[in-house]
Amino acid sequence: MEEGIVNRVAQSKLITFDLEDHYPEGKRTSFDIKDWLFEGFILREKEFRDFAKNHSWDQYEGQYVALHCSSDAIIPAWAFMLVASYLTPHVKQMVIGDSEQLETAIYQNIINQLDFSYLKDQPVIIKGCSNKPIPQNAYIMLIEKIQPIAKSVMYGEACSSVPLFKRKK
Repeated sequence: MEEGIVNRVAQSKLITFDLEDHYPEGKRTSFDIKDWLFEGFILREKEFRDFAKNHSWDQYEGQYVALHCSSDAIIPAWAFMLVASYLTPHVKQMVIGDSEQLETAIYQNIINQLDFSYLKDQPVIIKGCSNKPIPQNAYIMLIEKIQPIAKSVMYGEACSSVPLFKRKK
């Protein structure tokens, strides 16, 4: 009696959730205001406003932007707000911070908009390996949403997963 190889993973009720499936396309840009500061450290309001007024903002159309200052200058909140006021009509999203903080903010919006009801009382595996820059915080935000409704949550691949949570019966 000859039996074929049975793929138990394919036959299981496991639902795989892959954050990479929700990765939004779009250019990510870093905007450093250091270049608008006198000697890279001193913010002169009139000059700063002139830079902002004369900058070509349409080059950021449809992008995700991380605003920051790479020098040790102390930047008042209004300066970032001024830059943001010019960027707002053009960008998809922006944050004050680095690329990791930008990706975290992007994923926070995505995760908050997803409907997870289909995972109710289901065993869920959160896929671990990705080819896109998924921030670690996205995985934390994801388990916060999934754990209250799922039967169980694992991390990794179906063939070698790490159990994270199992609801008590």
